[in-house]
Amino acid sequence: MAPVLKVDPIPMVKATKGSTATVVVKATLPSGYHANTNKPTEAYLIPMTLKWTGGPLEMDTVDYPKGAMEKYSFSDKPLSVVTGQFTITTKFKVPAGASTGPAAQNGTLRYQACDNKACYPPKNIPVSFTVNVE
Repeated sequence: MAPVLKVDPIPMVKATKGSTATVVVKATLPSGYHANTNKPTEAYLIPMTLKWTGGPLEMDTVDYPKGAMEKYSFSDKPLSVVTGQFTITTKFKVPAGASTGPAAQNGTLRYQACDNKACYPPKNIPVSFTVNVE
């Protein structure tokens, strides 16, 4: 069975129209598993991606964990992976015309988890937080 990445609840974000807001997604993989970074070293590996699909904020940049180069028996080359706890930071623009008050910001974190023998099918984890626009 494929391991499930755990994403911590994201605290409510206060955002001011016309400014920027930063959101940190904290995630944890079970011990003994790794996931490809957003820039895997092999073309056949599925990169980690965080896409924000709905809400009042506009995604500006996403900073993924750097990852570590690890050697596994199933690959000739070291692979760029994350293990254990890691964070993904998103910077958002708060549009000047955004509606004031609380709203949901929704996204999806896609990842491929592997152990030292095999990789599992990719999974999509819903990610969301409440933003209060002032």
